[in-house]
Amino acid sequence: MTIMEMMQQSVVLTFLGMGVVFLFLWVMTICIDITGKIIKSIDSKNGEADSKTHKESEKVSPQVTAAITAAINQFQKDAGDV
Repeated sequence: MTIMEMMQQSVVLTFLGMGVVFLFLWVMTICIDITGKIIKSIDSKNGEADSKTHKESEKVSPQVTAAITAAINQFQKDAGDV
Protein backbone atom coordinates (compact mmCIF):
# COMPACT_ATOMS: atom_id res chain seq x y z
CA MET A 1 0.00 0.00 0.00
CA THR A 2 1.49 3.32 -1.05
CA ILE A 3 1.35 6.61 0.75
CA MET A 4 -1.21 8.00 -1.71
CA GLU A 5 -3.52 5.01 -1.19
CA MET A 6 -3.25 5.41 2.55
CA MET A 7 -3.98 9.15 2.29
CA GLN A 8 -7.04 8.45 0.13
CA GLN A 9 -8.24 5.85 2.60
CA SER A 10 -7.74 8.21 5.53
CA VAL A 11 -9.69 10.99 3.78
CA VAL A 12 -12.55 8.59 3.01
CA LEU A 13 -12.61 7.32 6.60
CA THR A 14 -12.50 10.88 7.96
CA PHE A 15 -15.48 12.02 5.89
CA LEU A 16 -17.35 8.79 6.62
CA GLY A 17 -16.84 9.27 10.36
CA MET A 18 -17.85 12.92 10.22
CA GLY A 19 -20.94 11.96 8.21
CA VAL A 20 -21.96 9.34 10.76
CA VAL A 21 -21.55 11.80 13.64
CA PHE A 22 -23.48 14.49 11.76
CA LEU A 23 -26.29 12.03 10.97
CA PHE A 24 -26.45 10.90 14.60
CA LEU A 25 -26.64 14.48 15.88
CA TRP A 26 -29.31 15.34 13.32
CA VAL A 27 -31.46 12.34 14.32
CA MET A 28 -30.94 13.13 18.01
CA THR A 29 -32.05 16.75 17.47
CA ILE A 30 -35.19 15.60 15.70
CA CYS A 31 -35.98 13.13 18.52
CA ILE A 32 -35.50 15.87 21.14
CA ASP A 33 -37.80 18.23 19.21
CA ILE A 34 -40.49 15.56 18.92
CA THR A 35 -40.19 14.71 22.61
CA GLY A 36 -40.46 18.40 23.52
CA LYS A 37 -43.62 18.78 21.45
CA ILE A 38 -45.16 15.69 23.05
CA ILE A 39 -44.33 16.90 26.56
CA LYS A 40 -45.63 20.39 25.79
CA SER A 41 -48.94 18.99 24.53
CA ILE A 42 -49.31 16.76 27.60
CA ASP A 43 -48.35 19.63 29.91
CA SER A 44 -50.84 22.01 28.32
CA LYS A 45 -53.63 19.48 28.93
CA ASN A 46 -52.65 19.01 32.58
CA GLY A 47 -51.50 22.59 33.16
CA GLU A 48 -54.95 24.05 33.60
CA ALA A 49 -55.79 21.71 36.47
CA ASP A 50 -52.41 22.13 38.17
CA SER A 51 -52.20 25.93 37.91
CA LYS A 52 -54.20 26.54 41.09
CA THR A 53 -52.12 24.09 43.09
CA HIS A 54 -48.87 25.54 41.74
CA LYS A 55 -49.83 29.12 42.63
CA GLU A 56 -50.72 28.11 46.17
CA SER A 57 -47.41 26.30 46.63
CA GLU A 58 -45.45 29.43 45.60
CA LYS A 59 -46.53 31.34 48.71
CA VAL A 60 -43.87 31.49 51.42
CA SER A 61 -44.87 32.27 54.95
CA PRO A 62 -43.20 35.19 56.77
CA GLN A 63 -41.92 32.79 59.44
CA VAL A 64 -40.02 30.77 56.84
CA THR A 65 -38.56 33.94 55.34
CA ALA A 66 -37.43 35.11 58.80
CA ALA A 67 -35.87 31.73 59.57
CA ILE A 68 -33.94 31.68 56.29
CA THR A 69 -32.74 35.26 56.83
CA ALA A 70 -31.59 34.46 60.35
CA ALA A 71 -29.77 31.35 59.15
CA ILE A 72 -27.96 33.28 56.42
CA ASN A 73 -26.93 36.01 58.88
CA GLN A 74 -25.66 33.43 61.36
CA PHE A 75 -23.69 31.63 58.65
CA GLN A 76 -22.10 34.88 57.49
CA LYS A 77 -21.13 35.77 61.09
CA ASP A 78 -19.61 32.33 61.63
CA ALA A 79 -17.71 32.52 58.35
CA GLY A 80 -16.42 36.02 59.12
CA ASP A 81 -17.73 37.56 55.91
CA VAL A 82 -19.80 40.26 57.65
